[in-house]
Amino acid sequence: MQKISFLGLGVMGYPMAGHLAKKSGADVTVYNRSVAKADQWLGEYQGRKALTPADAARDADLICLCVGNDDDLRQVLTGENGVADTVKAGAIIVDHTTVSADVSREMAAFFADKGVTFLDCPVSGGQAGAVNGVLTIMCGGDRTAYDKVAPILKAVYAREIRHMGPSGTGQLTKMVNQMCIAGVLQGLAEGLSFGMKSGLDMDEVLAVISAGSAQSWQMENRGKTMVRDQFDFGFAVDWIYKDLGIALDEAKNNGANLPVTAQIREFYKELADQGHGRCDASVLIKRLVS
Repeated sequence: MQKISFLGLGVMGYPMAGHLAKKSGADVTVYNRSVAKADQWLGEYQGRKALTPADAARDADLICLCVGNDDDLRQVLTGENGVADTVKAGAIIVDHTTVSADVSREMAAFFADKGVTFLDCPVSGGQAGAVNGVLTIMCGGDRTAYDKVAPILKAVYAREIRHMGPSGTGQLTKMVNQMCIAGVLQGLAEGLSFGMKSGLDMDEVLAVISAGSAQSWQMENRGKTMVRDQFDFGFAVDWIYKDLGIALDEAKNNGANLPVTAQIREFYKELADQGHGRCDASVLIKRLVS
């Protein structure tokens, strides 16, 4: 794939597009709603900027994107001056946005009529994973297209990438991921707040329980920062609130019972209303420690 486009240069997309520019060997074009961010990216990496999604998609073999939500995805892909206006037959679209499974299926069907393959490929690993090129990617959609793009993504910014099934299954897997993260963070917040109120040395507590069955990625990477009231790590409350809402909506369709997910989502709404919407999701502990 000689020409690759990346649309959306947020906290995740910016470094991901950078890895493509440095490691893929392809000509990389970037698009961002804020032109200043695209200019900043061009100051760090080789490539070119496009002023519209349509311009970015023109002649591209692979189009990757990481935007905000369902509406953003539709706008960039099928709105005015969108990807659909110029994408060529045979191109592959890889969507790294966390969105609903329904919109992923909708986009897959829409682009199939144009001879274009759409893959839903949400990522896990947070800002640090994007910066360090060690993301986990869960992919739904056509297996043949997946087999073409997986080696590229693995080489540039994925530590793990798996094909999960037909269109939408990547997003369904990401919903599982987000529910598990939220549950672990709430449990960690409660345990740490209990330890703090008990007067324990929390560095020692974390050291010993991290060596046992309570160990988790969140504990290893967020335990000490939660205790120290540090919440600037990119995985924002606003985004996990959105993601848990997507999961709860899907649960209405499949009959899953998600009482803890629903409760934790309300905790995140409370935190957002208090002005913590841009804080890292581990800020849950703020509800418990004053």
